[in-house]
Amino acid sequence: MSVLVFAMAAGLWFLGKRMGTPPQARFLMLALLYVAVLFVTVALPEGNPIREGLGGPGQWIILGVGVALVVAYRRVWSRVRDRARAVEAERAQVESPQEGPFSEGELNRYARHIALREIGGPGQRRLKEAKVLVVGAGGLGSPALLYLGAAGVGTIGVIDDDVVSASNLQRQVIHPTDRKGEPKVHSAAETLGALNPHVEVRTYNRRLEPDMAAALVEDYDLVLDGCDDWATREAVNRACVATGVPLVSGAITQWEGQVTLYDPARGAPCLTCLFPKAPAPGMAPTCAEAGVVGALPGVIGSVMALEAIKEVAGAGRGLRGRLMLWDGLDAEVRTVGVARRADCPVCGAVAGGGGAAA
Repeated sequence: MSVLVFAMAAGLWFLGKRMGTPPQARFLMLALLYVAVLFVTVALPEGNPIREGLGGPGQWIILGVGVALVVAYRRVWSRVRDRARAVEAERAQVESPQEGPFSEGELNRYARHIALREIGGPGQRRLKEAKVLVVGAGGLGSPALLYLGAAGVGTIGVIDDDVVSASNLQRQVIHPTDRKGEPKVHSAAETLGALNPHVEVRTYNRRLEPDMAAALVEDYDLVLDGCDDWATREAVNRACVATGVPLVSGAITQWEGQVTLYDPARGAPCLTCLFPKAPAPGMAPTCAEAGVVGALPGVIGSVMALEAIKEVAGAGRGLRGRLMLWDGLDAEVRTVGVARRADCPVCGAVAGGGGAAA
């Protein structure tokens, strides 16, 4: 009798196919047949010849579970396959080695970015077309530069007037030991060239001074400030306010660090909004004076690079109007809202959205 049921199922399927019945309707007919058989095997008493011929409910329940598992597996596999095809199709729109913006080597390099819904091919193309300036090739600049280069930021500028010293090597991971005495910008450029040959690195072996800051900054889409002296921070801030270029700023001391995105042109505060006056002597000691745990600049510099990637690619919610505070000693992180000051002497006259909420 079981053979008869399977014959009926086959007949329903092929008859429906011959009549042009959609597959969904044919599956429904088979499901109704299965339910009818299962009902008969459960409803009829033991010993009934029809129930005995059908084999009892146990084998039909096992069959139903097996079929359900196969159907579920096929659906999951179909979704995975469709997602993979969608990713490949998106890649195909940007990957033509002869005509598109990416070579085959770049596509393999950035495949994990392209697979991200928030970045994809368009976001990776924006990264390639972006120009980002990093002020300082030291503790914060080192990880920021490494991750910007690895991410495929097309043009990276780096400005610093210092040379590599032995005391830098505990945390400034972009510089190897054999480059002691070399200008940091040249050492950084050499490392980035080895890391990603598709990136252009512009080096400025000098201190960023107020009289040339705006002219330098206006050639870039985004600035990262990882320097360790107040005068340079103020010069970078004023230059970014004057040119309307967003500024990702990081700072560290001992076990603690902070990151924010200054951008008065788009409603966020500038450095002077938060810190109207330079810190009093001794209140903001340098890393050389206060010390710093080696991994801390890696954390904060990497966050700076992440915020830069998000800002360029247009992904997620950034730190515009928010200040992230990191306490490495107690493993705590919190974010507080920061707002523009209408009376700020640097950005008070700049048009932009209102103060940012927490």
